[in-house]
Amino acid sequence: MSSLGEAITTARRALGITQEELAEAAGVTQAALSRYENDLREPESEVLVRLASALGVTVTFLKGASSIRGAMAVDAHMRKRATAKATTWRQLEARLNMYRMHVRHLMEEVSLRAEQRIPTFDPIDTDPADAARMLRMQWRMPIGPVRSLVRWVEAAGCIVLAEDFATSRVDGLSQWVDDYPVMMINATTPVDRLRLTAAHELGHLCLHATELTLSMEEEATRFAAEFLMPEEVIRPQLRNLTLGRLHDLKREWGTSMQAIIERAYDLQTISSAKRTNLYKSLSNRGWRTREPLSDELPPEVPTLAQSISEAMANKGLSREEIAEMAGFSDPERNTLFVSHTRRLRAV
Repeated sequence: MSSLGEAITTARRALGITQEELAEAAGVTQAALSRYENDLREPESEVLVRLASALGVTVTFLKGASSIRGAMAVDAHMRKRATAKATTWRQLEARLNMYRMHVRHLMEEVSLRAEQRIPTFDPIDTDPADAARMLRMQWRMPIGPVRSLVRWVEAAGCIVLAEDFATSRVDGLSQWVDDYPVMMINATTPVDRLRLTAAHELGHLCLHATELTLSMEEEATRFAAEFLMPEEVIRPQLRNLTLGRLHDLKREWGTSMQAIIERAYDLQTISSAKRTNLYKSLSNRGWRTREPLSDELPPEVPTLAQSISEAMANKGLSREEIAEMAGFSDPERNTLFVSHTRRLRAV
């Protein structure tokens, strides 16, 4: 069971502020705040009100967060590079956990009827590629490239949030909260990398909802490769690869040239020497760090959270009511369920 102290700590980390800064904003001593966060003392009612206000959430949200098993301070699935700073991914992980709890808080009041669902598989019994194939079949996806990947994921009830992570070292995070999956993706990454990240995190949601394995990252990567580039369809296209051919395949499949090279190597349609030569060609042109054509790919823009907010607004709920239902202290702090229009329309 999570604690009130964990909820306060997670909310503070999500904002990227120190104990000293939160203590000053809430009008308490740092020593007192440390005791609250470590569950050595429970804050008085009026102190909890000030803490919640400083954190931009409601008291009900903090108390609810502390009463949910595994809801706060839970490790998120994360696609990051080895050099990512621990402080950076801890803050992002805290933000994801806060979003998860805000989603859960709102869903206690609002029912979300998704067209599909994200199924879960046992990673011990199910090969990642098989899981990707089964998911595509369950969602009745067309054969070939995945168009509008984020839209498919959101149609299955997953809240996707594209944000500037202020670092290039973390690409994405994901986690379940009850029946509601939440995914964060780095909006500053090129579309081809963003798509691979979204598919990678989708793999985590499918394969690692309850079972964690030592090869989770490899499994999510294999899932993403099969989901975005099904072997049965793409294999014949991966022979005799050239830079020109890689350009054409990137346009068609919406994945990076490097991902296509890796797919060809994994499927053994190119040799290790050919793989090395292709990477050398990319490096000579400066394409290992920034590939061409990425700006020409259709953007992947999440819309589900905004659509939920607009549906609530069109039913007569005010910005203040929506914020409170989601656990935010006021509309200005509500960065999740934001409506950009108040025009009436059918929902």
